[in-house]
Amino acid sequence: MTTTAATELARAARGTEASGRTPEELRELVSIWAAELEAAPASAIIEWAAGTFGDRFAVASSMGDAVVADLASKAVPGIDLLFLDTGYHFIETIGTRDAVAATMPVTLINITPRQTVAEQDAEYGKDLFNRDTDLCCKLRKVDPLNAALGNYDAWATGLRRAETRNRVIAPVLDWDAKRQKVKVSPIARWSDDDIERYIAENGILVNPLAYDGYPSIGCEPCTRRVAPGEDPRSGRWAGSNKTECGIHT
Repeated sequence: MTTTAATELARAARGTEASGRTPEELRELVSIWAAELEAAPASAIIEWAAGTFGDRFAVASSMGDAVVADLASKAVPGIDLLFLDTGYHFIETIGTRDAVAATMPVTLINITPRQTVAEQDAEYGKDLFNRDTDLCCKLRKVDPLNAALGNYDAWATGLRRAETRNRVIAPVLDWDAKRQKVKVSPIARWSDDDIERYIAENGILVNPLAYDGYPSIGCEPCTRRVAPGEDPRSGRWAGSNKTECGIHT
Protein backbone atom coordinates (compact mmCIF):
# COMPACT_ATOMS: atom_id res chain seq x y z
CA MET A 1 0.00 0.00 0.00
CA THR A 2 1.30 3.46 -0.89
CA THR A 3 1.12 6.54 1.30
CA THR A 4 -1.50 7.96 -1.05
CA ALA A 5 -3.60 4.82 -0.65
CA ALA A 6 -3.30 5.09 3.12
CA THR A 7 -4.56 8.66 2.97
CA GLU A 8 -7.59 7.56 0.99
CA LEU A 9 -8.25 4.79 3.50
CA ALA A 10 -8.06 7.29 6.33
CA ARG A 11 -10.57 9.55 4.62
CA ALA A 12 -12.93 6.62 4.12
CA ALA A 13 -12.55 5.51 7.72
CA ARG A 14 -12.96 8.93 9.29
CA GLY A 15 -16.78 8.87 9.25
CA THR A 16 -17.26 10.73 12.51
CA GLU A 17 -15.03 12.97 14.55
CA ALA A 18 -12.49 10.85 16.43
CA SER A 19 -13.55 12.34 19.75
CA GLY A 20 -17.09 11.06 19.22
CA ARG A 21 -16.25 7.42 18.48
CA THR A 22 -17.53 4.77 20.85
CA PRO A 23 -15.55 1.62 21.73
CA GLU A 24 -17.85 -0.30 19.41
CA GLU A 25 -17.03 2.04 16.53
CA LEU A 26 -13.32 1.81 17.25
CA ARG A 27 -13.43 -1.96 17.38
CA GLU A 28 -15.29 -2.01 14.07
CA LEU A 29 -12.53 0.07 12.47
CA VAL A 30 -10.05 -2.61 13.49
CA SER A 31 -12.16 -5.38 12.01
CA ILE A 32 -12.54 -3.47 8.74
CA TRP A 33 -9.00 -2.24 8.19
CA ALA A 34 -6.66 -4.69 9.97
CA ALA A 35 -6.22 -6.98 6.98
CA GLU A 36 -5.87 -4.04 4.58
CA LEU A 37 -3.07 -2.50 6.62
CA GLU A 38 -1.23 -5.71 7.52
CA ALA A 39 1.15 -5.51 4.57
CA ALA A 40 1.35 -1.71 4.34
CA PRO A 41 4.59 0.23 4.86
CA ALA A 42 5.10 1.54 8.39
CA SER A 43 4.83 5.15 7.23
CA ALA A 44 1.52 4.45 5.51
CA ILE A 45 0.14 2.74 8.62
CA ILE A 46 0.98 5.76 10.76
CA GLU A 47 -0.45 8.13 8.18
CA TRP A 48 -3.68 6.12 8.12
CA ALA A 49 -3.93 6.20 11.92
CA ALA A 50 -3.20 9.91 12.11
CA GLY A 51 -5.69 10.68 9.36
CA THR A 52 -8.33 8.51 10.99
CA PHE A 53 -7.96 9.56 14.64
CA GLY A 54 -6.50 13.05 14.39
CA ASP A 55 -5.22 14.44 17.66
CA ARG A 56 -6.64 11.43 19.49
CA PHE A 57 -3.75 9.35 18.18
CA ALA A 58 -0.42 9.21 20.05
CA VAL A 59 2.83 7.27 19.90
CA ALA A 60 4.44 5.59 22.91
CA SER A 61 8.22 5.21 23.08
CA SER A 62 10.52 3.54 25.61
CA MET A 63 13.48 5.45 24.13
CA GLY A 64 15.51 2.42 23.16
CA ASP A 65 15.72 4.24 19.85
CA ALA A 66 13.73 6.88 17.98
CA VAL A 67 12.64 4.80 14.99
CA VAL A 68 8.89 4.96 15.58
CA ALA A 69 9.14 8.55 16.79
CA ASP A 70 10.88 9.47 13.54
CA LEU A 71 8.33 7.67 11.38
CA ALA A 72 5.46 9.33 13.25
CA SER A 73 6.95 12.83 13.29
CA LYS A 74 7.55 12.72 9.53
CA ALA A 75 3.93 11.76 8.94
CA VAL A 76 2.51 14.09 11.59
CA PRO A 77 4.88 16.85 12.77
CA GLY A 78 4.12 17.73 16.38
CA ILE A 79 2.51 14.37 17.17
CA ASP A 80 2.15 13.49 20.86
CA LEU A 81 4.98 11.19 21.96
CA LEU A 82 4.31 9.43 25.27
CA PHE A 83 7.19 8.45 27.56
CA LEU A 84 6.71 6.55 30.83
CA ASP A 85 9.07 8.19 33.31
CA THR A 86 9.15 5.47 35.97
CA GLY A 87 11.74 7.10 38.21
CA TYR A 88 14.00 4.08 37.72
CA HIS A 89 15.37 4.72 34.22
CA PHE A 90 19.02 4.68 33.22
CA ILE A 91 20.44 8.17 32.80
CA GLU A 92 21.11 7.24 29.16
CA THR A 93 17.40 6.64 28.60
CA ILE A 94 16.50 10.02 30.05
CA GLY A 95 19.19 11.57 27.88
CA THR A 96 17.74 9.91 24.79
CA ARG A 97 14.27 11.21 25.71
CA ASP A 98 15.62 14.74 26.07
CA ALA A 99 17.54 14.52 22.78
CA VAL A 100 14.43 13.31 20.93
CA ALA A 101 12.37 16.16 22.39
CA ALA A 102 15.03 18.71 21.46
CA THR A 103 15.74 17.57 17.91
CA MET A 104 12.53 16.06 16.52
CA PRO A 105 9.15 17.66 15.69
CA VAL A 106 7.21 15.87 18.43
CA THR A 107 5.24 16.96 21.48
CA LEU A 108 6.80 14.98 24.32
CA ILE A 109 4.33 13.94 27.02
CA ASN A 110 6.30 12.82 30.08
CA ILE A 111 4.06 10.44 32.04
CA THR A 112 4.84 9.91 35.72
CA PRO A 113 3.35 7.49 38.28
CA ARG A 114 0.96 8.66 40.99
CA GLN A 115 3.73 8.24 43.58
CA THR A 116 7.39 9.15 43.53
CA VAL A 117 9.85 6.33 44.22
CA ALA A 118 10.22 7.59 47.79
CA GLU A 119 6.46 7.65 48.31
CA GLN A 120 6.14 4.14 46.91
CA ASP A 121 8.93 2.95 49.20
CA ALA A 122 7.12 4.45 52.18
CA GLU A 123 3.86 2.64 51.36
CA TYR A 124 5.10 -0.69 50.01
CA GLY A 125 8.62 -0.96 51.41
CA LYS A 126 11.95 -0.19 49.79
CA ASP A 127 12.80 -1.71 46.41
CA LEU A 128 9.41 -3.20 45.58
CA PHE A 129 10.88 -4.37 42.27
CA ASN A 130 12.92 -6.98 44.20
CA ARG A 131 9.85 -8.45 45.89
CA ASP A 132 6.92 -7.98 43.51
CA THR A 133 7.97 -7.03 40.00
CA ASP A 134 4.41 -7.27 38.67
CA LEU A 135 3.08 -4.78 41.20
CA CYS A 136 5.99 -2.41 40.66
CA CYS A 137 5.43 -2.46 36.89
CA LYS A 138 1.72 -1.95 37.41
CA LEU A 139 2.23 1.08 39.63
CA ARG A 140 4.99 2.70 37.62
CA LYS A 141 4.13 1.74 34.03
CA VAL A 142 0.76 0.15 33.40
CA ASP A 143 -1.48 2.37 35.55
CA PRO A 144 0.15 5.65 34.41
CA LEU A 145 -0.12 4.64 30.74
CA ASN A 146 -3.76 3.62 31.15
CA ALA A 147 -4.54 7.01 32.67
CA ALA A 148 -2.69 8.91 29.94
CA LEU A 149 -4.41 6.99 27.14
CA GLY A 150 -7.76 8.29 28.34
CA ASN A 151 -7.13 11.27 26.08
CA TYR A 152 -6.73 9.13 22.96
CA ASP A 153 -8.66 6.67 20.82
CA ALA A 154 -5.59 4.98 19.36
CA TRP A 155 -1.94 4.56 20.26
CA ALA A 156 1.13 3.33 18.42
CA THR A 157 3.90 1.18 19.83
CA GLY A 158 7.27 -0.10 18.68
CA LEU A 159 6.19 -3.71 19.21
CA ARG A 160 7.91 -6.14 16.83
CA ARG A 161 7.30 -9.83 16.24
CA ALA A 162 11.02 -10.52 15.97
CA GLU A 163 11.70 -9.41 19.54
CA THR A 164 10.31 -12.40 21.44
CA ARG A 165 8.12 -15.49 21.05
CA ASN A 166 5.36 -13.76 23.00
CA ARG A 167 5.09 -11.11 20.28
CA VAL A 168 5.04 -13.35 17.22
CA ILE A 169 1.31 -12.86 16.67
CA ALA A 170 1.32 -9.10 17.26
CA PRO A 171 -0.90 -7.63 14.51
CA VAL A 172 -0.21 -4.31 12.84
CA LEU A 173 -3.69 -3.11 13.80
CA ASP A 174 -5.32 -4.57 16.90
CA TRP A 175 -8.17 -4.01 19.33
CA ASP A 176 -6.76 -3.26 22.79
CA ALA A 177 -9.71 -4.68 24.73
CA LYS A 178 -8.20 -3.91 28.13
CA ARG A 179 -8.05 -0.19 27.37
CA GLN A 180 -10.84 -0.05 24.78
CA LYS A 181 -8.44 1.56 22.31
CA VAL A 182 -7.07 0.84 18.86
CA LYS A 183 -3.48 -0.37 19.08
CA VAL A 184 -1.17 0.28 16.15
CA SER A 185 2.17 -1.50 15.72
CA PRO A 186 3.55 -0.04 12.49
CA ILE A 187 6.89 -1.88 12.63
CA ALA A 188 5.48 -5.21 13.85
CA ARG A 189 6.78 -6.98 10.72
CA TRP A 190 10.25 -5.43 10.83
CA SER A 191 13.29 -7.62 11.40
CA ASP A 192 16.37 -6.59 13.35
CA ASP A 193 18.06 -5.91 10.01
CA ASP A 194 15.18 -3.62 9.00
CA ILE A 195 15.66 -1.63 12.21
CA GLU A 196 19.42 -1.34 11.74
CA ARG A 197 18.99 -0.30 8.11
CA TYR A 198 16.45 2.42 8.97
CA ILE A 199 18.68 3.77 11.74
CA ALA A 200 21.71 3.92 9.43
CA GLU A 201 19.88 5.43 6.47
CA ASN A 202 18.05 8.08 8.50
CA GLY A 203 20.57 8.97 11.20
CA ILE A 204 18.19 7.92 13.98
CA LEU A 205 18.94 8.62 17.62
CA VAL A 206 19.72 5.43 19.54
CA ASN A 207 20.03 4.93 23.29
CA PRO A 208 23.80 4.49 23.94
CA LEU A 209 23.05 1.42 26.05
CA ALA A 210 22.01 -0.42 22.88
CA TYR A 211 25.71 -0.42 21.92
CA ASP A 212 26.82 -1.49 25.39
CA GLY A 213 25.19 -4.89 25.69
CA TYR A 214 21.59 -3.83 26.33
CA PRO A 215 19.47 -4.82 23.30
CA SER A 216 16.29 -4.41 25.38
CA ILE A 217 16.25 -1.52 27.82
CA GLY A 218 13.92 -1.20 30.79
CA CYS A 219 14.27 0.20 34.29
CA GLU A 220 17.84 0.17 35.61
CA PRO A 221 17.28 -2.12 38.63
CA CYS A 222 15.60 -4.78 36.49
CA THR A 223 17.81 -4.75 33.38
CA ARG A 224 21.23 -6.34 32.85
CA ARG A 225 23.60 -6.71 29.95
CA VAL A 226 23.01 -9.59 27.55
CA ALA A 227 25.84 -11.87 26.48
CA PRO A 228 26.40 -12.54 22.75
CA GLY A 229 24.01 -15.24 21.56
CA GLU A 230 21.52 -14.79 24.39
CA ASP A 231 17.88 -13.90 23.81
CA PRO A 232 17.83 -10.09 23.41
CA ARG A 233 15.17 -9.78 26.12
CA SER A 234 16.89 -12.13 28.58
CA GLY A 235 18.35 -9.11 30.34
CA ARG A 236 14.91 -7.96 31.41
CA TRP A 237 13.86 -9.21 34.87
CA ALA A 238 16.77 -11.66 34.77
CA GLY A 239 16.40 -14.61 37.11
CA SER A 240 12.60 -14.56 37.00
CA ASN A 241 9.93 -15.94 34.70
CA LYS A 242 8.72 -12.44 33.88
CA THR A 243 9.02 -11.43 30.22
CA GLU A 244 6.62 -8.48 29.91
CA CYS A 245 5.84 -5.46 32.09
CA GLY A 246 2.10 -5.73 31.48
CA ILE A 247 1.69 -2.97 28.92
CA HIS A 248 1.30 -5.43 26.05
CA THR A 249 -0.51 -8.23 27.91
